[in-house]
Amino acid sequence: MGIVPSARADAAADRAVRTMVPPASALPEVLPTDRLTAAGKARPPLREDLRHIASVRNIGTVVGLWAAIVGAWALAFSWGHPLGFVALVLVMGPMFARLAILAHEAAHRLLFRNRRANDLIGRWLLACPGFVPFSLYRRSHFAHHRDEFGPDEPDVALYSGYPITRQSWRRKLTRDALGNSGWKNLKPLLLSLRSPQGRRVGGSILGVQAVIWLGTALATGAWWAYPVFWLAPWMTVWRVLNRLRAIAEHGGMERSKDRR
Repeated sequence: MGIVPSARADAAADRAVRTMVPPASALPEVLPTDRLTAAGKARPPLREDLRHIASVRNIGTVVGLWAAIVGAWALAFSWGHPLGFVALVLVMGPMFARLAILAHEAAHRLLFRNRRANDLIGRWLLACPGFVPFSLYRRSHFAHHRDEFGPDEPDVALYSGYPITRQSWRRKLTRDALGNSGWKNLKPLLLSLRSPQGRRVGGSILGVQAVIWLGTALATGAWWAYPVFWLAPWMTVWRVLNRLRAIAEHGGMERSKDRR
């Protein structure tokens, strides 16, 4: 069956490179300044302030996140009402967002001053619970920061070409909400177990997931609690939130030497 003209037009529009950045003539030239270089990067005094790591406070942030996760589960299961379980599914989306945010800081080595502690906590308590291969994410994320929207940009498919048509936007969010995007992310992780090198990466993540599954089963008395209230929100609610986050941060932007 061929593509109808309207669908063909939507597909062509989706492939077009669009931007919401105003023309250069509309932007005043303000760089460099005493705080920023000509490329928009912070000068050393400001950079030192921005890169100050509050290790003690960040310990509290990590502990607080896991306390919030445990507390949300405890409230839902102690109430035992369907509305509580629905709320738990929805609440777990932002919890995965917070895991990802803190894993991002750890990938930048900005979570704890002690690098060993930074990487251990970043990998095992933040990245792996959120199905993120910590070392691979660090490398790809640094490539993202080196040249956003450049030829080696690993995340460009997530937010390039905005603004898009309403039909395309609806399709993307539908795929996210129904778990299609989640499966697209989970499948390579499962397939990685086929190779020795991939097994080291995928095995650590799946091992942590097995521990979470066992812990939730013992705590709730329900073996199905993990797939329903951990895996399913990651594959659905979190995928929607992650797309919204990526678009809010980068949608409509374009490649530029200005690092602001």
